[in-house]
Amino acid sequence: MELNENARIDTSQVEDRRGSGGGGGMGIPIPIGGGRGGIVGIIIAVLVALVGGGFGLNAMNDGGEATGDNTALAQKCDAADKLEQLDCRNTAYVNSIQAYWNTALPEVFGERYQPSTTVFFSQAVSTGCGNADSGVGPFYCPADDKVYIDLTFYRVLSEQLGAEGEFAQPYVLAHEYGHHVQDLLGTEAQMRRQQQRDPDNANALSVKLELQADCYAGAWAKNATGTADEDGKKIFKSITEQDIQQAIDTAEKIGDDAISKRADRPVNPEEFTHGSSEQRRQWFAKGYDSGDPKTCDTFGANS
Repeated sequence: MELNENARIDTSQVEDRRGSGGGGGMGIPIPIGGGRGGIVGIIIAVLVALVGGGFGLNAMNDGGEATGDNTALAQKCDAADKLEQLDCRNTAYVNSIQAYWNTALPEVFGERYQPSTTVFFSQAVSTGCGNADSGVGPFYCPADDKVYIDLTFYRVLSEQLGAEGEFAQPYVLAHEYGHHVQDLLGTEAQMRRQQQRDPDNANALSVKLELQADCYAGAWAKNATGTADEDGKKIFKSITEQDIQQAIDTAEKIGDDAISKRADRPVNPEEFTHGSSEQRRQWFAKGYDSGDPKTCDTFGANS
């Protein structure tokens, strides 16, 4: 993967709340499939990471929103060494993902794309879904239409889960923006209503939602080299098959079965909420191979 040093990094798509004091207070409850016990520390973080944790947190609306200061980030991402900076690279990934959906959503689904802000935070953050800390991993909050991430999560992903490749990072963000797309299309709301009507299949429906977000991430990856900044300069120079394999490897490492095994717990498919390693790999690959988000109909497939 090679980013284009000549492309402008649009920091207005990010809200930098690092060092702002965070959300404090009570953290967001963590949805863990069939129960809340038995998984601690890093396993909890990874279980909810990449799965749109905000979707399970709509009931908590006690968190007020703070505001960020992008001054330092904007200066950093305008410097000569901008692509050496983790936060600037991630901002570029956000730019690419949103540029893709700005075109793809109206072309494929006939709906206008509404941008979502990505919030960089450290340790804790206030959101429209409540107060969260870094332990919940990256998540999308449909109550305020924002993606939240503590960038130190990538160290967790690499050092604790073995997902070491650089392309794991844009995969994380593309998955969360997949949840934003589901929110815009009404998929998430429809799924929640179906869960209420059929609580016995709540976990299975959650899996379908998560696998669709993986598939949407794959569709972005296929088209990422065609995305450009506002001046028409390509954001990526290249994305290799090795990069795509890194995303697939990451998807496999955070499958429900892989998480259960790492936590030394029995693997029970009925408790899955995010999909097995094979399912996550399969649906990311489906989106990538087709490059077409319309192939991501997990709800109509035997996923």
